[in-house]
Amino acid sequence: VVALAAGTLGLPATVAALALGLALFLVGCAHHFALPAGAPRAVIRGEGGGSLADRFAPAFLVYGADDPANLVGEPVAREEKGGKAEVLVDPARPTVYFLEQEFCTEKGRYRNLAYRVHFPEIPFSLVPFHLTAGKNPGLLVVVTLDERDRPVLVTTVHTCGCYKAILPTDLLPFESLPEDWKLKPRKNIYGETLPAVVPMGLVQDPVLVARVRPGVHRVMDLWVVPRSELARLSPSAPVAAPLVPMDRLEHIPLAQGETSLYHGSGFMEGFVKGSVKPWETLLMSWMALDPLVGTDKRFPAGPENPFYTSLKPWRRHASDMSDFPTFLSYWGWRL
Repeated sequence: VVALAAGTLGLPATVAALALGLALFLVGCAHHFALPAGAPRAVIRGEGGGSLADRFAPAFLVYGADDPANLVGEPVAREEKGGKAEVLVDPARPTVYFLEQEFCTEKGRYRNLAYRVHFPEIPFSLVPFHLTAGKNPGLLVVVTLDERDRPVLVTTVHTCGCYKAILPTDLLPFESLPEDWKLKPRKNIYGETLPAVVPMGLVQDPVLVARVRPGVHRVMDLWVVPRSELARLSPSAPVAAPLVPMDRLEHIPLAQGETSLYHGSGFMEGFVKGSVKPWETLLMSWMALDPLVGTDKRFPAGPENPFYTSLKPWRRHASDMSDFPTFLSYWGWRL
Protein backbone atom coordinates (compact mmCIF):
# COMPACT_ATOMS: atom_id res chain seq x y z
CA VAL A 1 0.00 0.00 0.00
CA VAL A 2 2.86 2.34 0.87
CA ALA A 3 4.57 1.54 -2.45
CA LEU A 4 1.34 2.25 -4.32
CA ALA A 5 0.91 5.57 -2.50
CA ALA A 6 4.51 6.53 -3.21
CA GLY A 7 4.23 5.66 -6.91
CA THR A 8 0.86 7.35 -7.38
CA LEU A 9 1.70 10.57 -5.53
CA GLY A 10 5.37 10.75 -6.45
CA LEU A 11 6.39 10.78 -2.78
CA PRO A 12 9.36 9.17 -1.04
CA ALA A 13 8.35 5.91 0.65
CA THR A 14 8.87 7.35 4.15
CA VAL A 15 6.68 10.38 3.45
CA ALA A 16 4.07 8.16 1.84
CA ALA A 17 4.04 5.90 4.89
CA LEU A 18 3.53 8.85 7.21
CA ALA A 19 0.81 10.28 5.00
CA LEU A 20 -0.94 6.92 4.86
CA GLY A 21 -0.75 6.56 8.63
CA LEU A 22 -2.21 10.04 9.12
CA ALA A 23 -4.99 9.35 6.63
CA LEU A 24 -5.92 6.09 8.31
CA PHE A 25 -5.83 7.79 11.70
CA LEU A 26 -8.24 10.47 10.48
CA VAL A 27 -10.51 7.84 8.95
CA GLY A 28 -10.41 5.98 12.25
CA CYS A 29 -11.67 9.09 14.03
CA ALA A 30 -14.27 9.92 11.41
CA HIS A 31 -16.81 7.34 12.46
CA HIS A 32 -19.38 9.62 14.10
CA PHE A 33 -22.17 8.64 11.73
CA ALA A 34 -25.81 8.95 12.79
CA LEU A 35 -27.23 5.83 14.37
CA PRO A 36 -30.32 4.36 12.71
CA ALA A 37 -33.64 5.03 14.41
CA GLY A 38 -34.59 2.18 16.69
CA ALA A 39 -31.02 0.87 17.04
CA PRO A 40 -31.05 -1.79 19.79
CA ARG A 41 -29.80 -0.30 23.03
CA ALA A 42 -29.42 -1.22 26.68
CA VAL A 43 -28.82 0.69 29.91
CA ILE A 44 -26.20 -0.77 32.25
CA ARG A 45 -25.55 0.76 35.67
CA GLY A 46 -23.44 -0.41 38.57
CA GLU A 47 -25.10 -0.78 41.97
CA GLY A 48 -24.01 -1.96 45.39
CA GLY A 49 -20.65 -0.27 45.98
CA GLY A 50 -21.54 1.95 48.94
CA SER A 51 -23.31 5.28 49.36
CA LEU A 52 -21.09 7.65 47.33
CA ALA A 53 -20.16 5.05 44.72
CA ASP A 54 -23.84 4.21 44.19
CA ARG A 55 -24.96 7.80 44.19
CA PHE A 56 -22.64 8.93 41.41
CA ALA A 57 -22.30 5.70 39.40
CA PRO A 58 -22.87 6.51 35.71
CA ALA A 59 -25.22 4.59 33.49
CA PHE A 60 -23.86 3.26 30.19
CA LEU A 61 -26.37 3.53 27.35
CA VAL A 62 -24.87 1.08 24.86
CA TYR A 63 -26.07 0.96 21.27
CA GLY A 64 -25.97 -2.11 19.07
CA ALA A 65 -26.99 -4.21 22.06
CA ASP A 66 -27.90 -7.11 19.79
CA ASP A 67 -24.14 -7.64 19.20
CA PRO A 68 -22.28 -9.10 22.24
CA ALA A 69 -19.17 -7.09 21.28
CA ASN A 70 -21.00 -3.91 22.34
CA LEU A 71 -22.03 -5.12 25.79
CA VAL A 72 -20.32 -4.37 29.08
CA GLY A 73 -19.02 -7.62 30.55
CA GLU A 74 -16.91 -9.18 33.26
CA PRO A 75 -13.26 -10.08 32.66
CA VAL A 76 -12.93 -13.83 33.22
CA ALA A 77 -10.06 -16.26 32.76
CA ARG A 78 -9.46 -19.77 31.51
CA GLU A 79 -6.37 -21.90 31.29
CA GLU A 80 -4.78 -22.53 27.92
CA LYS A 81 -2.49 -25.38 27.03
CA GLY A 82 0.76 -25.05 28.90
CA GLY A 83 -0.92 -23.48 31.92
CA LYS A 84 -1.06 -19.90 30.63
CA ALA A 85 -4.14 -17.90 31.61
CA GLU A 86 -6.24 -16.37 28.84
CA VAL A 87 -8.40 -13.40 29.83
CA LEU A 88 -11.57 -12.53 27.96
CA VAL A 89 -14.68 -10.45 28.68
CA ASP A 90 -17.97 -12.27 29.23
CA PRO A 91 -20.86 -10.06 28.01
CA ALA A 92 -23.39 -12.23 29.84
CA ARG A 93 -22.03 -10.96 33.17
CA PRO A 94 -21.98 -7.12 33.11
CA THR A 95 -19.82 -5.66 35.88
CA VAL A 96 -18.75 -2.13 36.80
CA TYR A 97 -15.52 -1.66 38.76
CA PHE A 98 -14.93 1.38 40.94
CA LEU A 99 -12.10 3.10 42.76
CA GLU A 100 -12.24 5.99 45.22
CA GLN A 101 -9.22 8.29 45.63
CA GLU A 102 -8.61 11.61 47.33
CA PHE A 103 -6.23 14.27 46.05
CA CYS A 104 -5.27 17.78 47.06
CA THR A 105 -4.40 20.93 45.16
CA GLU A 106 -3.55 24.45 46.30
CA LYS A 107 -7.27 25.26 46.17
CA GLY A 108 -8.61 22.38 48.21
CA ARG A 109 -9.29 18.70 48.70
CA TYR A 110 -11.11 16.57 46.12
CA ARG A 111 -12.32 13.01 45.73
CA ASN A 112 -12.32 10.95 42.54
CA LEU A 113 -14.86 8.21 41.93
CA ALA A 114 -13.49 6.18 39.01
CA TYR A 115 -15.72 3.67 37.21
CA ARG A 116 -14.24 1.12 34.81
CA VAL A 117 -16.00 -1.18 32.35
CA HIS A 118 -14.73 -3.61 29.72
CA PHE A 119 -16.12 -4.88 26.42
CA PRO A 120 -15.35 -8.16 24.62
CA GLU A 121 -13.75 -6.47 21.62
CA ILE A 122 -13.63 -3.73 19.05
CA PRO A 123 -14.14 -5.78 15.87
CA PHE A 124 -11.73 -5.51 12.95
CA SER A 125 -13.30 -3.40 10.21
CA LEU A 126 -11.95 -1.58 7.16
CA VAL A 127 -15.16 0.31 6.27
CA PRO A 128 -15.56 2.04 8.61
CA PHE A 129 -11.94 1.65 9.63
CA HIS A 130 -11.55 0.69 13.30
CA LEU A 131 -8.12 1.98 14.26
CA THR A 132 -8.57 0.67 17.83
CA ALA A 133 -9.62 -2.87 16.87
CA GLY A 134 -8.64 -5.51 19.40
CA LYS A 135 -9.72 -7.57 22.40
CA ASN A 136 -10.74 -6.59 25.94
CA PRO A 137 -10.99 -2.78 25.52
CA GLY A 138 -12.05 -0.71 28.50
CA LEU A 139 -13.60 2.63 29.32
CA LEU A 140 -13.18 4.86 32.39
CA VAL A 141 -15.60 7.49 33.68
CA VAL A 142 -14.22 9.57 36.56
CA VAL A 143 -16.48 11.85 38.61
CA THR A 144 -14.55 14.42 40.67
CA LEU A 145 -16.22 15.69 43.86
CA ASP A 146 -15.33 18.82 45.81
CA GLU A 147 -15.07 19.07 49.61
CA ARG A 148 -18.89 19.21 49.84
CA ASP A 149 -19.22 16.04 47.75
CA ARG A 150 -20.58 17.98 44.80
CA PRO A 151 -19.59 16.73 41.32
CA VAL A 152 -17.44 19.38 39.63
CA LEU A 153 -15.67 17.45 36.83
CA VAL A 154 -16.41 14.48 34.61
CA THR A 155 -13.51 12.77 32.82
CA THR A 156 -13.94 10.01 30.26
CA VAL A 157 -11.09 8.08 28.68
CA HIS A 158 -10.42 4.68 27.18
CA THR A 159 -8.27 2.46 29.37
CA CYS A 160 -5.41 2.85 26.89
CA GLY A 161 -5.34 6.57 27.71
CA CYS A 162 -6.93 7.46 24.36
CA TYR A 163 -9.79 9.87 23.62
CA LYS A 164 -9.55 11.76 26.89
CA ALA A 165 -12.32 14.29 27.65
CA ILE A 166 -12.36 16.53 30.75
CA LEU A 167 -15.65 18.36 31.16
CA PRO A 168 -16.79 20.75 33.90
CA THR A 169 -20.16 20.46 35.56
CA ASP A 170 -22.28 23.51 36.29
CA LEU A 171 -20.98 23.32 39.90
CA LEU A 172 -17.35 24.07 39.02
CA PRO A 173 -16.28 27.67 39.73
CA PHE A 174 -15.54 29.62 36.55
CA GLU A 175 -12.00 30.45 37.72
CA SER A 176 -11.12 26.72 37.71
CA LEU A 177 -11.59 26.42 33.95
CA PRO A 178 -8.56 26.48 31.63
CA GLU A 179 -7.63 30.00 30.58
CA ASP A 180 -8.29 29.18 26.92
CA TRP A 181 -11.67 27.53 27.60
CA LYS A 182 -14.21 28.65 25.01
CA LEU A 183 -17.78 29.12 26.14
CA LYS A 184 -19.91 27.23 23.65
CA PRO A 185 -22.60 24.55 23.97
CA ARG A 186 -20.63 21.57 22.67
CA LYS A 187 -17.02 20.42 22.54
CA ASN A 188 -15.47 18.39 19.73
CA ILE A 189 -13.54 15.49 21.31
CA TYR A 190 -11.65 13.56 18.61
CA GLY A 191 -14.69 13.51 16.33
CA GLU A 192 -17.41 13.20 18.97
CA THR A 193 -19.35 16.19 20.31
CA LEU A 194 -19.89 16.29 24.05
CA PRO A 195 -21.58 18.94 26.21
CA ALA A 196 -19.24 21.76 27.20
CA VAL A 197 -20.87 21.80 30.63
CA VAL A 198 -22.44 18.76 32.31
CA PRO A 199 -25.60 20.00 34.12
CA MET A 200 -25.33 17.95 37.31
CA GLY A 201 -26.65 20.77 39.52
CA LEU A 202 -29.78 21.41 37.46
CA VAL A 203 -31.34 17.95 37.79
CA GLN A 204 -32.99 16.52 40.88
CA ASP A 205 -31.36 13.20 41.93
CA PRO A 206 -29.18 13.17 38.77
CA VAL A 207 -27.70 10.17 36.98
CA LEU A 208 -24.87 10.71 34.51
CA VAL A 209 -25.52 8.75 31.30
CA ALA A 210 -22.65 7.91 28.92
CA ARG A 211 -23.97 7.12 25.44
CA VAL A 212 -21.59 4.53 23.98
CA ARG A 213 -21.14 4.22 20.23
CA PRO A 214 -21.40 0.68 18.85
CA GLY A 215 -18.31 -0.97 17.41
CA VAL A 216 -15.70 1.42 18.80
CA HIS A 217 -17.17 2.05 22.29
CA ARG A 218 -16.54 5.79 22.11
CA VAL A 219 -18.47 8.07 24.44
CA MET A 220 -20.54 9.94 21.89
CA ASP A 221 -22.56 12.03 24.36
CA LEU A 222 -23.13 12.64 28.05
CA TRP A 223 -26.62 13.16 29.39
CA VAL A 224 -27.90 13.90 32.89
CA VAL A 225 -31.35 12.53 33.71
CA PRO A 226 -33.39 12.18 36.89
CA ARG A 227 -32.96 8.71 38.37
CA SER A 228 -36.70 8.14 38.00
CA GLU A 229 -36.41 8.51 34.20
CA LEU A 230 -33.51 6.13 33.64
CA ALA A 231 -35.81 3.29 32.58
CA ARG A 232 -37.18 5.37 29.69
CA LEU A 233 -33.86 5.38 27.84
CA SER A 234 -34.17 1.81 26.60
CA PRO A 235 -37.03 -0.49 25.56
CA SER A 236 -35.72 -3.07 28.02
CA ALA A 237 -35.32 -2.59 31.76
CA PRO A 238 -32.00 -1.16 32.96
CA VAL A 239 -29.44 -3.81 33.84
CA ALA A 240 -28.23 -3.53 37.44
CA ALA A 241 -24.59 -4.63 37.20
CA PRO A 242 -22.67 -5.35 40.40
CA LEU A 243 -20.46 -2.44 41.41
CA VAL A 244 -17.27 -3.96 42.81
CA PRO A 245 -13.87 -2.60 43.90
CA MET A 246 -11.40 -2.15 41.06
CA ASP A 247 -8.73 -4.23 42.78
CA ARG A 248 -10.94 -7.27 42.09
CA LEU A 249 -9.43 -7.17 38.61
CA GLU A 250 -6.17 -8.33 40.18
CA HIS A 251 -7.87 -11.53 41.41
CA ILE A 252 -9.78 -13.19 38.58
CA PRO A 253 -10.67 -16.79 39.50
CA LEU A 254 -9.19 -19.71 37.59
CA ALA A 255 -9.97 -23.40 37.87
CA GLN A 256 -6.75 -23.64 39.86
CA GLY A 257 -6.11 -20.42 41.80
CA GLU A 258 -6.45 -16.97 40.26
CA THR A 259 -4.88 -14.55 37.80
CA SER A 260 -4.82 -10.81 37.13
CA LEU A 261 -6.35 -8.83 34.29
CA TYR A 262 -2.86 -7.35 33.84
CA HIS A 263 0.53 -8.73 32.98
CA GLY A 264 2.59 -8.84 36.15
CA SER A 265 6.15 -8.52 34.88
CA GLY A 266 8.41 -7.99 31.90
CA PHE A 267 7.85 -5.82 28.84
CA MET A 268 4.05 -6.06 29.18
CA GLU A 269 3.84 -5.28 32.90
CA GLY A 270 0.66 -3.37 33.75
CA PHE A 271 -1.01 -3.95 30.37
CA VAL A 272 -4.34 -5.75 30.02
CA LYS A 273 -3.85 -9.32 28.86
CA GLY A 274 -4.93 -9.90 25.27
CA SER A 275 -5.51 -6.21 24.52
CA VAL A 276 -2.73 -5.36 22.04
CA LYS A 277 -4.17 -3.20 19.23
CA PRO A 278 -2.39 -4.22 15.98
CA TRP A 279 -3.52 -1.27 13.86
CA GLU A 280 -2.50 1.28 16.47
CA THR A 281 0.87 -0.42 16.91
CA LEU A 282 1.41 -0.40 13.15
CA LEU A 283 0.24 3.14 12.45
CA MET A 284 0.71 5.11 15.66
CA SER A 285 3.71 3.69 17.52
CA TRP A 286 6.17 5.88 15.60
CA MET A 287 4.33 9.00 16.80
CA ALA A 288 4.26 8.01 20.48
CA LEU A 289 7.58 6.13 20.40
CA ASP A 290 5.66 3.33 22.09
CA PRO A 291 5.17 -0.06 20.38
CA LEU A 292 2.25 -0.76 22.74
CA VAL A 293 0.39 2.48 22.09
CA GLY A 294 -3.35 1.80 22.30
CA THR A 295 -2.96 -1.24 24.54
CA ASP A 296 -5.22 -1.04 27.59
CA LYS A 297 -3.55 -0.80 30.98
CA ARG A 298 -3.96 -0.68 34.73
CA PHE A 299 -5.39 2.46 36.34
CA PRO A 300 -3.90 3.95 38.36
CA ALA A 301 -0.64 2.92 36.75
CA GLY A 302 2.90 2.69 38.07
CA PRO A 303 5.75 5.01 37.01
CA GLU A 304 7.21 2.31 34.73
CA ASN A 305 4.01 2.28 32.63
CA PRO A 306 2.27 5.65 33.01
CA PHE A 307 -1.38 6.11 32.06
CA TYR A 308 -0.41 8.88 29.67
CA THR A 309 -3.04 10.89 27.78
CA SER A 310 -0.73 12.80 25.41
CA LEU A 311 1.05 11.20 22.47
CA LYS A 312 4.07 13.45 23.04
CA PRO A 313 6.71 11.06 24.42
CA TRP A 314 8.27 13.80 26.55
CA ARG A 315 4.87 14.45 28.22
CA ARG A 316 4.15 10.91 29.42
CA HIS A 317 4.46 11.64 33.12
CA ALA A 318 3.02 15.16 32.94
CA SER A 319 -0.13 13.79 31.26
CA ASP A 320 -0.33 10.66 33.44
CA MET A 321 -3.89 10.45 34.74
CA SER A 322 -2.68 8.37 37.69
CA ASP A 323 -1.29 11.61 39.19
CA PHE A 324 -4.56 13.48 38.87
CA PRO A 325 -3.44 16.95 40.09
CA THR A 326 -0.48 16.93 37.67
CA PHE A 327 -2.73 15.58 34.90
CA LEU A 328 -5.26 18.39 35.43
CA SER A 329 -2.54 21.04 35.54
CA TYR A 330 -0.97 19.72 32.33
CA TRP A 331 -4.30 20.08 30.50
CA GLY A 332 -4.80 23.60 31.87
CA TRP A 333 -7.33 23.02 34.65
CA ARG A 334 -6.99 25.24 37.72
CA LEU A 335 -8.62 23.28 40.52
